[in-house]
Amino acid sequence: MITTAPHRSLRPVLPFLSRTGRRPLRLLRLLLASGIAASALSAVPPQTEAEAQAQTRAARAVHGTGQFTDGRTSQDGAGSNQDDGKSDDKDGADNVLTVAVSQSVDSLSPFLAQRLVSTSVHRLIYEYLTNYDPGDARPVPGLATAWSPSPDKLTWTYTIRRDSTWSDGRPATAEDAAWTFNKMMKDPNAATANGSFTANFAEVTAPDPETLVIRLKKPQANMTALDVPIVPKHIWEKVGDFSTFNNDTAFPIVGNGPFVLTDFKVDRYIRLKPNKDFWRGAPKFDELVFRYYKDGDAAVAALRKGEVSFVPNLTPAQAASLENSENIKVNDAPGRRFFALAANPGARAKNGGRFGSGHPALLDPVVRKALFHAVDRRTIVDKVFQGHAVEGEGYIPPRFAPYFWRPDASQRIAYDPAKAAALLDAAGYRKNGSGKRTGKDGRPLDFRILCHATDPNDKAVGKYLQEWWGDLGIGLKVDCLDNVSDPWLKGDYDLAFDGWSVNPDPDFVLSIHTCSALPATPGATGATDNFICDERFDQLYAQQAVEYDTARRGDLVRQMQSRLYDTGLMNVMVYPNALEAYRTDQIESITTMPEAAGNLYGQDGYWSWWSAEPAAAGRAASGGGGSSAAVAIGIGISVVLVIAVGVLTSRRRRATADDRE
Repeated sequence: MITTAPHRSLRPVLPFLSRTGRRPLRLLRLLLASGIAASALSAVPPQTEAEAQAQTRAARAVHGTGQFTDGRTSQDGAGSNQDDGKSDDKDGADNVLTVAVSQSVDSLSPFLAQRLVSTSVHRLIYEYLTNYDPGDARPVPGLATAWSPSPDKLTWTYTIRRDSTWSDGRPATAEDAAWTFNKMMKDPNAATANGSFTANFAEVTAPDPETLVIRLKKPQANMTALDVPIVPKHIWEKVGDFSTFNNDTAFPIVGNGPFVLTDFKVDRYIRLKPNKDFWRGAPKFDELVFRYYKDGDAAVAALRKGEVSFVPNLTPAQAASLENSENIKVNDAPGRRFFALAANPGARAKNGGRFGSGHPALLDPVVRKALFHAVDRRTIVDKVFQGHAVEGEGYIPPRFAPYFWRPDASQRIAYDPAKAAALLDAAGYRKNGSGKRTGKDGRPLDFRILCHATDPNDKAVGKYLQEWWGDLGIGLKVDCLDNVSDPWLKGDYDLAFDGWSVNPDPDFVLSIHTCSALPATPGATGATDNFICDERFDQLYAQQAVEYDTARRGDLVRQMQSRLYDTGLMNVMVYPNALEAYRTDQIESITTMPEAAGNLYGQDGYWSWWSAEPAAAGRAASGGGGSSAAVAIGIGISVVLVIAVGVLTSRRRRATADDRE
């Protein structure tokens, strides 16, 4: 059952239940028969001062006390990189929600991160000014409780809530928000990921702790959808170089979201604990872990065994294999992503510098159009995604109806191999004696396409492209890499499999194709997706950015998609469904977005993991929030288990597993 869980429920404390609800009855019977359990429970010693201090330090660690951005720690050691002896791959709490992921974190700095796994984590650990309602994606309060524009729409005033605190105990105020935005405005390195949101800001001030004022150069339509994590000034003002600081030198990381990030190991795991002081209420699981599985089948096997709670990005075959599995629910819903082909338009920088090794033939729009005429989207939907996708058209998925666009019949680049061949022949790209297409310079049309090694859809579509384009006399090498970002940023590709998660407000995914998103110099990093710089697209982007009327803005966004479609630099093949699964014996209820039929992983907000309600077995295993009597029982049980080790020493122990957004 997938339901909304808007409030925190009380959880009984029932000892001897593991996360999966299995009772170690044999051990318990042995202990009771020996009289150990009763004596241990009746002889719980009073807490000593040392134990109290240790408990306090543990509590501070969960709340994020003592993090310094230069790697130092506070005197109580709460900023230590250790996880209480649990920094290996073992989960550190009884009641754990474990999510399998395959995408690597590009950065834990919200000023640099662009990948979905990274931005999803930032939504969990930092508040934004506003959030999106899980029902209809309308703006709802986040760090700001209210907002209002001036009559000329050039000044926006936000009321900052009083009940938000950083996990180190300091209050979150308007000064933190003002500092975050001002840093992005003044330091280009701090604007790497989200600079498009502040490019039009003239001044940001905090006249008092509860008031944030943003003055604009011209009206800006997305002022209730500023997807920028607000960071604590007292932590981040210590950072020197924002281009290199990845926010991964000291844990726990200080934030004010529903979770506190307590530990991270590259391509192994991300650990988060509930923020007990979160203003909306603490999450209900004792720990949230994102655990890495490079192989999707291994992640599915772990789900079957109960080693993980949730697996996103299933293949159709994996989803089908799980449909009738006990205690597993498959969620199949319209997604917020598109899956596209991107053609290298000639990598360039704002200063005019050219770089990269893109094939020159792809600079010819005729070649790009011919390639896309030889892409059968229907086959990709039916054969690769096995019906769990919608045929691609515009840049914005149909889930976002106010901005969805489709080409008319005369504009549509339909699957037509004969037309593709005719276009190439007419443009002088003819086949030679061996059947290979060559350019006017005699160079063969042999292309490379960047492929994500962890994405089976990339590989499957790549094989079809090799066949379809091969029939045209065009060669294709499918380069499946663990890290596609490095060659992509260097412009060392001809084509690439591309995909982004689209937000309810489309400004960001449109901004990454503007000239202003290009890197400043060939050696710099920009916010561009594919080095596109088109004057007409930029003009339309500027118009939609200042248009407050929803209907008129929607029309401008559709014109932008039409222009992008005609350039042939981006070819959206499909809109994949969100195909994911979770264990119902670990997760009793969880909020999808939209609530009626939406996704769980990669939401526009923190609703899924914040609302997730542990199944009965998980709630019973957790002692969080219990009374002092329950704590005493827990201490007694730990004593029992310690003694049990001595009693049972003769018994052998059993050994108990998307790159761009």
